[in-house]
Amino acid sequence: MSDKNPIIAITGSSGAGTSTTSNAFQHIFRTLGVDAAFIEGDCFHRYSRPEMDLAVRKAMEQGKHISYFGPEANDFGALEDFFASYGSNGSGRYRKYLHTFEEAVPYNQLPGTFTPWQELRPNTDLLFYEGLHGGAVTDQHNVAQHVDLLIGMVPIVNLEWIQKIIRDTHDRGHSREAVMSSIVRSMDDYINFITPQFSRTHINFQRVPTVDTSNPFSAKDIPSLDESFVVVRFRGIKHVDFPYYLQMIHGSFMSRVNTLVVPGGKMGLAMELILTPLIENLMKKRANTRGQLDWLGR
Repeated sequence: MSDKNPIIAITGSSGAGTSTTSNAFQHIFRTLGVDAAFIEGDCFHRYSRPEMDLAVRKAMEQGKHISYFGPEANDFGALEDFFASYGSNGSGRYRKYLHTFEEAVPYNQLPGTFTPWQELRPNTDLLFYEGLHGGAVTDQHNVAQHVDLLIGMVPIVNLEWIQKIIRDTHDRGHSREAVMSSIVRSMDDYINFITPQFSRTHINFQRVPTVDTSNPFSAKDIPSLDESFVVVRFRGIKHVDFPYYLQMIHGSFMSRVNTLVVPGGKMGLAMELILTPLIENLMKKRANTRGQLDWLGR
């Protein structure tokens, strides 16, 4: 953690409202005048798509499994070093993983490849990471220790599978059979490296559909936010103003002393109400550390 160069990490898989999350943070950053460096966790994959396909086949021949959820397919050491470097001096090297043809065309590359490594632009206010492993901890690496505000975006697992199947078949050109095989192959890594992160987060936003998702493999569409509730769990955050949130978010209620439930359609509003003061506090600590009294006076 670093008061001088704070890091916010959004960790979790697909299906919890990625676009809503990104829009909420961009609005908060604009409102507070925060110049954030945006990093996607996919840039720390070890393999391009063809290399990953080969690694999967070799693992299967040996009776093993490999997935994007686990350390075999991700460089946790590079991610930890990147966070440590940013926290220390605001610098670090990153690249982009190009998922689709549309993403790859501007770089004159193929989908499933990486752009070259490059340096972060200097003098950003904070680092905003969004990916699978912002709170990862293994015997060799501790990514979570460098994060100042760790947020979990956690769809229930059936919703996550629906999101993955529809996204990967419609947007990324994979067959339904290949996606289902990937889900099965990923389960050990999901249990061991993804779910433990959500016990380390400061806040979890878990989307729970209010429609039938009993068989995610037969679903034809993704439940909308309006067809969901969002369970918001707080951990280790002092002075949470629950009465204010209940007043401001129509239809919300408390399910436990540290848990707020809001209608899915109010997810963006809830994120902005909850996260804005936390991010403002990070910026005030940064300004105080750097002696920037002008920010403290805003």
